[in-house]
Amino acid sequence: MLDFTWKVFSQTGNIETYLLLKEMESVRENHAEESGTGSVRELDHQL
Repeated sequence: MLDFTWKVFSQTGNIETYLLLKEMESVRENHAEESGTGSVRELDHQL
């Protein structure tokens, strides 16, 4: 999901898409910290 969002941003330059990407990254990192897994790859499938 993050790859797709980055690709859309890089092709369009849409700042809202970039902000969405940053929000998704933040949610992913916070979830990894809360769950204690630290596994980002597992969380990619959840988003």
